[in-house]
Amino acid sequence: MLGYLKLTDIGPAAKIELDLAPRANLLTGDNGLGKSFLLDIAWWALTRSWPAEPARPVKGAGLRPQIIFGLRSGDGEASHRGFYYSYQEQTWPLEEVEAPKADLTLYARIDGSFSVWDPCRNYWPPEPRGPGPRTQAAFHFSRREVWEGLRSGDEVLCKGLIDDWVLWQRSGDEPFEQLRRVLEHLSPAEQEVLVPGLPTRVKLTDVRDVPTLRMPYGLVPLTLASAAVKRIVAFAYLLVWAWQEHLRACELLNREPERRIVFLIDELEAHLHPRWQRVILPALLEVAATLTESDQTEIQLIASSHAPMVLASMEPIFDAERDALFVLDLVAGQVEISRQLWRPRGDASAWLTSEIFDLGEARSLPAERAIRKALDAIDRPDLPLEQMQQIHRELREVLKDTDPFWVRWRYRAGLAGIEP
Repeated sequence: MLGYLKLTDIGPAAKIELDLAPRANLLTGDNGLGKSFLLDIAWWALTRSWPAEPARPVKGAGLRPQIIFGLRSGDGEASHRGFYYSYQEQTWPLEEVEAPKADLTLYARIDGSFSVWDPCRNYWPPEPRGPGPRTQAAFHFSRREVWEGLRSGDEVLCKGLIDDWVLWQRSGDEPFEQLRRVLEHLSPAEQEVLVPGLPTRVKLTDVRDVPTLRMPYGLVPLTLASAAVKRIVAFAYLLVWAWQEHLRACELLNREPERRIVFLIDELEAHLHPRWQRVILPALLEVAATLTESDQTEIQLIASSHAPMVLASMEPIFDAERDALFVLDLVAGQVEISRQLWRPRGDASAWLTSEIFDLGEARSLPAERAIRKALDAIDRPDLPLEQMQQIHRELREVLKDTDPFWVRWRYRAGLAGIEP
């Protein structure tokens, strides 16, 4: 698992340094400050492969861009490694022929693509130095390949969600039971469990049967499901697929299966209703035990989020020794990242108006502006009546009669002789 990350002259800041927690790590901050970039770097540190294009360093005389990372072993110690960028080769050269020592790793990106790394099936370099099977550096799935299958030349690396799901369901073997349990665990509520239905034919031009889900209003083919459901079922499928293939590889290699899994997730709340946002993070931290049927399986989660509901959902289970919250801020034109002292806020609205999200009010922008003027007026007893009346009219335009701010404002308005 990833324990430490330090970047120099690469990305949105001259220097970024992170000490990661062993369980949940949440990255939050405004758009464009580098959350997705940090997830890509974390993936590279764990697997020595890039999910897409390699990270590009900043340019300038005398710069020596570097990535330093530490992988945490079972005893908690993190051994540090460092790599320098080569402007000549336009890449991050791997100087030593050494396999990464990361655990089973799954990376869910915001565009619907995924990457999977298995310590039994993926290692660097991909070409063998002598006798032995050829391996992939990692499995990178486009959004379409998650559903339709992943191939390398004539080799089928993964049959894809549609074919595997139907095969597992009709055979009634362990993979389908695992998939059913994982879907149930990641469902938005007890009353809205994602339950597989019978496969069905969808198109005249496609002879395949397609998996379905039982919804309150009937069976829905997965290819026609909502964006939220598609993302969750894709994650559930790839988790089960990765675990099943890992078990088979361990059997062939005569080694014990991994008991630690790393999740990298960009925008954890993407497409999810607040009801689902409220349960998804705790569910992810427990899903490995559901998958492996073992309480000994550990998960490290590194995820970005803009959702106050996600942070609020973490309050009952946050452990300062195992979890961390990082905030990216723009300070004097430079991106800074800091590990925040965890402090429960109580509800999503309180998180919105905290220093984490920096909103003045959990209301519309016009309402926030009107309330700012009113708060200033409350502190100024000498404000002319005309200005008080104008502020009162603006509040009337943007606040409902039941808004709690009226309790504060009516006393000040009454002193000025303004009728409520």
